[in-house]
Amino acid sequence: MYSVSNATAVPIAGHGAAQAQEGRTQTVPGPVADADERTRDRVLSAVLEHGPVSAAELGDMLGFTPAAVRRHLDHLSRAGIIEVKRVARAGAGAGRPARRYVLSSEGQSSLGNDYLDIAALALQQLQKAAGPDAVRAFAEERFADMERRYAPEIDKAGPDIADRARALAEALSRDNFVASAASIEAKAPLPAALSSVQLCQGHCPIQQLAARFPVFCDVETEVFSRLVGVDVRRLSTLARGGHVCTTHIPTGRLSAPGPTRPSAAPASLNEVTNHQQERP
Repeated sequence: MYSVSNATAVPIAGHGAAQAQEGRTQTVPGPVADADERTRDRVLSAVLEHGPVSAAELGDMLGFTPAAVRRHLDHLSRAGIIEVKRVARAGAGAGRPARRYVLSSEGQSSLGNDYLDIAALALQQLQKAAGPDAVRAFAEERFADMERRYAPEIDKAGPDIADRARALAEALSRDNFVASAASIEAKAPLPAALSSVQLCQGHCPIQQLAARFPVFCDVETEVFSRLVGVDVRRLSTLARGGHVCTTHIPTGRLSAPGPTRPSAAPASLNEVTNHQQERP
């Protein structure tokens, strides 16, 4: 069983088979096997939180040698839990893309998605009986609780947009979204108004549901906008095939308003959903 920080521990399909295969080739003492399992949990957790991430970066984070971290990455890759993404090197011209590790679709779907098929069927019946507006109303009610819980904490962060974005990331992580907030400062000749925070979520507990009903991503984005106090843009989502959910939060604009947030007007059903803008 693999477990990761900020996520529900779940059994991974194929893990037992992989162990059985390894058992036929070598005998590993119990304490050594347990230590390897704990180390792989740490590697998996780091990939979930920081992916796409290189083997060298993982080694630096966790204090492992390159050979040790690659051994665990190979094990997780054979189990189908992580996969390699080829990412162009910044400023490296036409060189070979760098290898970066991310959670695979199988790894994402293993992290606590119980009862989603039942929920999807219920929403399909709701949509058939009452129309798309009823599904949006359901999504709004679901995220209204998140907004009520997060608002006091984010308001304590003050009017600075970047501080509010970091507070939002901390709140999301406590709810198992494995979130992080990275500041991106615009440097000359770009205007300071282009500075931003990228809010990333490494896990979505309703990923499969959101893939069938994109309105969940739209409503969540609207809640983020009201919480931080500025218009935000969803760049990628796990539900649409991204390796993380990424939200662009501009920080070079006006400061956030006070604690009072007006309710967002329902979006037109004819609008193109904002989550469809994928990786920049």
